[in-house]
Amino acid sequence: MAAELTAHHRRLAQQKREAITSAATDLFLDRGYDGTSLARIAEAAEVSKSTLFKQFPTKAALFEAIVTESWQRDAGDTAARPPAGDLRAGLTAIGHRYAELIGQPRMAGLFRIVIAELPRFPELGRMQFQLGKMPYFASVQRYLESEREAGNADVPDAESAANQFLGMIANYVLWPRMLLTGWDPAAADVRNAVEEAVHTMLARHAPHSPA
Repeated sequence: MAAELTAHHRRLAQQKREAITSAATDLFLDRGYDGTSLARIAEAAEVSKSTLFKQFPTKAALFEAIVTESWQRDAGDTAARPPAGDLRAGLTAIGHRYAELIGQPRMAGLFRIVIAELPRFPELGRMQFQLGKMPYFASVQRYLESEREAGNADVPDAESAANQFLGMIANYVLWPRMLLTGWDPAAADVRNAVEEAVHTMLARHAPHSPA
């Protein structure tokens, strides 16, 4: 019984946490980071102030959690970083997962918040870069390094290759959304963008047998 109560309390706490981060993201977009108070977030999330402050003592801590959770929502998936052995399959899996991640409205909203508030709150940009983008890109870099070590890829600079690969996908899936209000590419077009990025990577980094 005690274990069931503990599990129930954990579920409730997680539901409240998700309600808080969702409400905060919406309010940051609507009112700006500076124009949104923790009290207003608690009201929108339908939780008490004490519940919010217990999980997030400051607005910066709340934004940090939004960034981390947005970028790491598939971190528990064992397929998040494919094993070395098949460069095409690995890049395809990573590419589709990345396209799905950055294609979510939540992620586009996060970028809009950072871009809008960057002049007044440069720490938001540092959080997005250091806690979100860089760890994610580093995981792709490590995958490419593992393929290189296994002899399945010719990647002299895995960091640069990871940036190029993910950049090709983001250039189609994410960045137009920052400028075009109606940008919503079809699933088939997103798949094609990923496949083209994989094809480019294979042309550049797949090991070639000697003639």
